[in-house]
Amino acid sequence: MKHLLTITLVLVIALFVQAQDSKTIKELYQEVNPSVVTILSKEKVNLGGGDRYNTATVEGLGSGVLISSDGLILTAAHVVQTAEVLKVKFADGTIREATVVASAPTADVALIKMDWEPVGQQVAKMGDSDGMEVGDQIFVVGSPHGLEHSLSVGYISARHSEGRMDGLKKLEYFQTDAAINTGNSGGPMFNMQGEVIGLVSFILSKSGGFEGIGFAATSNVAKQTLMDEQIAWSGMDALMVEGEVAKALNVPQKGGVLIQSVSSKGWASKIGLRGGAIKAQIEGTDLLIGGDIILAVDDLVLSNEGDIEKALAYLRENSGSEVTIHYLRNGRKMSDKMNVP
Repeated sequence: MKHLLTITLVLVIALFVQAQDSKTIKELYQEVNPSVVTILSKEKVNLGGGDRYNTATVEGLGSGVLISSDGLILTAAHVVQTAEVLKVKFADGTIREATVVASAPTADVALIKMDWEPVGQQVAKMGDSDGMEVGDQIFVVGSPHGLEHSLSVGYISARHSEGRMDGLKKLEYFQTDAAINTGNSGGPMFNMQGEVIGLVSFILSKSGGFEGIGFAATSNVAKQTLMDEQIAWSGMDALMVEGEVAKALNVPQKGGVLIQSVSSKGWASKIGLRGGAIKAQIEGTDLLIGGDIILAVDDLVLSNEGDIEKALAYLRENSGSEVTIHYLRNGRKMSDKMNVP
């Protein structure tokens, strides 16, 4: 009888501990919501008429999550990549300016920092995205269409990843059925322990609205690219052009990086690189042409997407040193030196 009572007591304690650890979505949301922020941005957009000075200021909207007591915030790279002005708004209405610390456009993750230490603000816990599996429940908090601190719930539908030569992850996304819309970008995806395991990135949609297929960059890739390796913010929106497109733009090699727009705050602007000013559509893609086309960094020629990763690694390795950026402007090869941040 004594042995039976002992077993019963152990089971009761185990069930009590499990009940204490298991929280409802409502309870988890209330705990983590203060760490979620709305990101308000302003950037200059060229109107595409051929004059590079003919620009308009466009306001942007995104989401993010506070991850440190000194004001570091994770978000999506496309939310802040070419921003001239960034402001962060908390759940209590507090608004503060911020600057970009690091950005990895290929992984669509960025790290920004406020000009103010957020005393008393809730800091989110970072989780291990490698521990998540298909079928695990998650929830997302953000500002879809400006509806701040909105909650959506779903599951991990799939995991999509691409590795590097050294075995580390270069790109990794969770696919989810949790509702994601414009304004959710950069917002945190939480696991059922209230830990950040992803950052909302993009959706697949034929209508332009959410159709049940959304993607979030994993937290481990964000930590690796923004904290362990830290890619300096270029402030540049650009794309690789290859093959027939490169030939049409008179690129004197197999490919190059065509600059679309440049923020005055990033290193690209500081060495004088320019964005495009003429609207065009090439192979079904809308873009701006007439901007600089980056050809190489020192002796590293940029001819394909893989070369971009090599160039980023090269810049990280040469942080604090001087490198030369070679580019094409109006059909003429040019170069400028820069001190790598």
